[in-house]
Amino acid sequence: MHDLAQESSLQRKLNARILGMITLGGSIGTGIFLASGNALSMAGPGGTLLAYLIMGIMVYFLMTGLGEMAAYMPTSGSFYVYAARFFDPSLGYALGWNYWYSCAIYIASEISASALIMHFWFPESSSFLWCSVFLFLIIVFNAISTKAFGEVEYWLSFIKISVIVLFIVTGFFLIFGFTDYKAGGFQNWRIGDAPFHSGWIGILAAFVAAGFSFQGTELIGVAAGESVHPDTTIPKAIKMVFWRILIFFILSLFIISLLIPYTSSQLISSDVVMSPFTLVFQQYDKAFAAMIMNAVILLAIISTANSSMYVGSRMLWHLAKEGHVPRIFSVVNQRGIPIYALALTSVVAMLAFLSSIFGNGTVYFWLLNATSLSGFIAWMGIAISHYRFRKAYLRQGKDPAQLPYLARGYPFGPLFAFGVCMIVISGQNYSALIATPKDWYGLLISYSGVPLFLMIWIGHKWIKKTKIIPLHECRFDCE
Repeated sequence: MHDLAQESSLQRKLNARILGMITLGGSIGTGIFLASGNALSMAGPGGTLLAYLIMGIMVYFLMTGLGEMAAYMPTSGSFYVYAARFFDPSLGYALGWNYWYSCAIYIASEISASALIMHFWFPESSSFLWCSVFLFLIIVFNAISTKAFGEVEYWLSFIKISVIVLFIVTGFFLIFGFTDYKAGGFQNWRIGDAPFHSGWIGILAAFVAAGFSFQGTELIGVAAGESVHPDTTIPKAIKMVFWRILIFFILSLFIISLLIPYTSSQLISSDVVMSPFTLVFQQYDKAFAAMIMNAVILLAIISTANSSMYVGSRMLWHLAKEGHVPRIFSVVNQRGIPIYALALTSVVAMLAFLSSIFGNGTVYFWLLNATSLSGFIAWMGIAISHYRFRKAYLRQGKDPAQLPYLARGYPFGPLFAFGVCMIVISGQNYSALIATPKDWYGLLISYSGVPLFLMIWIGHKWIKKTKIIPLHECRFDCE
């Protein structure tokens, strides 16, 4: 206890190098490595690219808006604080709880998935053993220091980006005939009802998959609270978002569409061996392809769990700092780690994956699905916050030119992002509605996170009697 500092202050240890790499590779995970193939099978090549392109544009507007706020007033509370200051304290409260809870449960799901990946090499090994090992590693990464977390994420992101680059190079070699492989090329865009398989229904399905693939980009907003010189490092990191979207997602999907027809049954498997990336690498060496993609997906899983632990502990720390949870969770040690917030986040994650191992998994299944829409809810919160932030900034007579970073496309950007998020949430499980008979249970599971969020928001609003903050009363003082 002697090393605990009662002053609730984090330390700014994340420099431009780390933030830049995290921004580039932070959201590269199972969404692009696995879900992209499923999206292609549902929407065809044209529909998939259109869905990812629209979602990419939305994410660009969203992240530039978040960057504008984070560069001006960096805080580890991120969009939770911005929503509370520029729209409604109850909305901010609900966003904070929603995001912390979802992070804790998401860690459990990723840790459990890592155990399944390890069975590729050790088929007879214990899942409990691997879950314990990886959870311990993630706790250690986050407990050492903020800089240690940043360095781990830097190298994990570097590896993921390297694999994407290798994939793009490999794809071009296959497409332009530098190997014996006969690529379908644009013939794949004319198979069946391509390029837009299943029309708007297919595009909507790919839309949902694309949304999940981009989740995690909001990490930059939380990291701003512990970054060195956020007024300069955040704008630099945000400017990389466009290129990441263009190169790592759109170009990769375009290559996949030229090499693998959307009618391939291999695309609809969740098995890593059937990942579209694996299928492309297999043209050189099948054993090598399965092994390298298993390793990369394992690292991607660890990376997202590591990031979720970081974000979750900081969100809980800020909730405690604002008095929404016991003050003990706002305590940080001499290394600037919110140690009690980290501990509670770890405990919740531990209970979640243990319940799925020792029980029948029902409780864990409900908890996991309750968080499935949390990322989109957070994005809607960011869009609302940015719209109100700029509007209040102008109403109070401030000059936008004085902002460290000015997001382009206002007010279209946040309004467009809000609308896209609404579409994605509405179409989260459209298949349950069009099924015969209708899958009401599946529909309930998919949307359980929405009433949970609304209950927290409305409940806090009813108890605290909060109101929407007038633009002239919005506070722009930093943390």
